[in-house]
Amino acid sequence: MNIDFLQGSELEYLPRFITSLAIGLLIGLERERSPAAKAGLRTFALVALFGTVAAMLSEKSASPWLLTGGLLVIGLMTVAAYLRDPVRDQDEIADPGTTTVAAIVMCYGLGAMVWHGYATLAVMLSIVATTLLYFKAELRGITQNLSRRDLVSILQFAVLTFIVLPVLPDKDYGPYGAFNPHQIWLMVVLISGVSLAGYVALRFVGQHHGAALLGLFGGLASSTATTLVYARHSRDNEGLAQLAVVVILLANLVVLVRLSVVSAVVSPNILPHLLPVLGSGLVLGLGMAAYWWRKLRQQSEVLMPEVSNPTEIRAAVGFGLLYAVVLFFAAWLSDIAGNGGLYVVALVSGLTDVDAITLSSLRLFGLGKLHAAEAVAAIGLGIISNIGFKLGLVFFIGGPLLAKRCAAGMVATAAGIGLALLLMAR
Repeated sequence: MNIDFLQGSELEYLPRFITSLAIGLLIGLERERSPAAKAGLRTFALVALFGTVAAMLSEKSASPWLLTGGLLVIGLMTVAAYLRDPVRDQDEIADPGTTTVAAIVMCYGLGAMVWHGYATLAVMLSIVATTLLYFKAELRGITQNLSRRDLVSILQFAVLTFIVLPVLPDKDYGPYGAFNPHQIWLMVVLISGVSLAGYVALRFVGQHHGAALLGLFGGLASSTATTLVYARHSRDNEGLAQLAVVVILLANLVVLVRLSVVSAVVSPNILPHLLPVLGSGLVLGLGMAAYWWRKLRQQSEVLMPEVSNPTEIRAAVGFGLLYAVVLFFAAWLSDIAGNGGLYVVALVSGLTDVDAITLSSLRLFGLGKLHAAEAVAAIGLGIISNIGFKLGLVFFIGGPLLAKRCAAGMVATAAGIGLALLLMAR
């Protein structure tokens, strides 16, 4: 909208009030649906406008107390409305008014933000607030489904992120400047966060959404654990063989997607070189997974993989040490033996943990100690080594038949990555 003609007049402030009105109407529209709420569409629209008016008067009069006083008035009036008309039936008992009071106070604050030039942020926050209000039942269901173990996992991740990480020095130590405590722990937080997302998602998926989601979230939480669980159950129950193949293949393909996301966060400059390599493996692997998916008809029993808590301090410290060791040896061998030394580290470390060599290569690339092609080659070799290791696990734990079925998909993924690396080396 062209508002140049408004400049220099009091009407130049009109767009701010229109934005506040829209915010109030959005939140009020949701509250209007709740029979227990004492405020609806009109009230929230007026509160948002009042927030903008109070902020304007406070700024023009250089008196911040006007804005604070307006907040107190809004809060007291809303509380008084609930005291004057207390809850009477079961529907209202479910929401005694605290949510609506908080929403009104939030609406007032958003109106004030609009006046002070944060209109875009205020609109975004109003959408978030409306979403939280609307999905009340779903959010309550999530909290009720969380076990004590899940809550402990979330709290442990908070400790790793907001207590341990900030106190670690962000300086390079040791040979090759490879040891940076803050950077090492940041990688621990990144991998723990991705794994925690898959771990919690597995809890909510349960046994009701089939092999695709179990493969997806199993790959996020731990592709190795998912492979082991379904290989073992396929050995014990031949009827689960096709299900096991689909879940194992999907879980291992998700690793490629996960590494792409991690690389985008850690070192986005490498993506033009890395994505064609990972994408080649993903495309070929998906073709074989789709073949087995079509063969999988109905499965009466869908098993959940048992995955350990990825945010335990011991597990986090273990990954941090592994990452630091791989980072050092990668830098050292790359220095004394060139690319060959780095690739040996990639093949060996990839047997147990492909995240460590990936993050180490990205770190060395970020420090300028590796070229993009070298880093991508190390990551690709680590993935191929990891795929070979898991295929061996499938053979020894699940048996030759399961290994034969999984081999086509896993080898296709490795072949796609290897072919892309060869083309890149030319």
